[in-house]
Amino acid sequence: MKLLTAFIQQNAPADSTLMQKVQQTVQDDGNWIMHHIADKPVLVLPPIHIGGFTLDMSISMKILMLIIAAVLMVILFGYAAASNKKRKHPTGLGNFLEMLMVFVRDDVVKPSMGHGADKYLPFFFTMFFFILFVNVISLFPGMSTGTSSISVTAGLALITFIMTQIHGIKHNGFVGYFKGLIPPGVPVFVLPIMVIIEFLGLLTKPFALAIRLFANMTAGHIVIYALIGLIFMLGYAVIPVSIAFTLFIYVLEILVAVLQAYIFTMLSALFIGMAIHQDH
Repeated sequence: MKLLTAFIQQNAPADSTLMQKVQQTVQDDGNWIMHHIADKPVLVLPPIHIGGFTLDMSISMKILMLIIAAVLMVILFGYAAASNKKRKHPTGLGNFLEMLMVFVRDDVVKPSMGHGADKYLPFFFTMFFFILFVNVISLFPGMSTGTSSISVTAGLALITFIMTQIHGIKHNGFVGYFKGLIPPGVPVFVLPIMVIIEFLGLLTKPFALAIRLFANMTAGHIVIYALIGLIFMLGYAVIPVSIAFTLFIYVLEILVAVLQAYIFTMLSALFIGMAIHQDH
């Protein structure tokens, strides 16, 4: 949107109606897109002071989306489990959720993690469906995108990081785990550099998880708002083009919502598998 605004300002006549609309739009609210995707308070609660720390218990719009997603998961999976127990073969919602779980198990976790993946399936199921539910909820009008907050995606990435370190150390031992991070046969004079590189590698993995999910879920919404904003900037004549491209991006957003849950779960399984099976 900023590039389009700059192009119009440079090429349109100074006294044209288009230029006047652009200047008025920039003057009124140059950051209106960020205003719509930014977090907003829903329920403001008094902060809790513990020692020198202040804990803010207020519920924002993005936190509300996380709560709604968690509640929906409990309700839908509880209903599906109860429904499947009454039937010899799952049907309806139970069959659909079981199909997704089989897909996560056979096509995401096991190929990425290798043998011994079954005992980690509850963690990966929870991670996949939680991100999926949060992303899909954001596509409904009036809702916000929980995963467009870097705090949320960083929290999810931190959970994966902690799981990676705990199970890597548990499986290989404390010394064996960190020793296994260094490739065998490295010359002694290269060893200090490799230690630094591997240590940075431990930190960049969760960083990549957090930024990838945050950026992809934020970018689509910014593009949609920018396309809608063309109507107010250029006039009603661009409504057909603007709406057509908006619907196209919206359909892509549905794909991105599912794809990002898949990628986050796959990379989490890959990182944990690499920490456990260091010999591979």
